[in-house]
Amino acid sequence: MNLSNDIDKKEVHIEKKSDSSAVLTTLIKYAAYLVIFFGVLYFIIHYIIPLFHK
Repeated sequence: MNLSNDIDKKEVHIEKKSDSSAVLTTLIKYAAYLVIFFGVLYFIIHYIIPLFHK
């Protein structure tokens, strides 16, 4: 008996699906996160920090 004959060999094929609408949705989501982040940063720099420099 050969052990290699007793073991079932299984091939797994992974297909990478590139859905352009999902990529675009993710891009828009992270772009919105960046806009919000820089908006909050702008607000802190221009309105909150000057309150402590009086």
